[in-house]
Amino acid sequence: MTSKTIANGTVHNAPPDLRKALGASPAALLAWADITPLARNEWICWVTSAKKEETRAKRIAQACENLSDGKRRPCCWPGCPHR
Repeated sequence: MTSKTIANGTVHNAPPDLRKALGASPAALLAWADITPLARNEWICWVTSAKKEETRAKRIAQACENLSDGKRRPCCWPGCPHR
């Protein structure tokens, strides 16, 4: 699966940096394909809501790790306010 075929969320599109990280992690990419569009939306919103680039990079790494571990939603996230 290439970054061009990485699915988006219900409201948000996966940004290029998240697509790249998912494409580099087969386990995270497999989990990404298995979760619902609403769950993908939560991950995307969580990543893009970071105010600093350092925080965003950490969240992307954490998202890939958590998805690889079988977690389907971001922990301790109140949810996407855009849905």
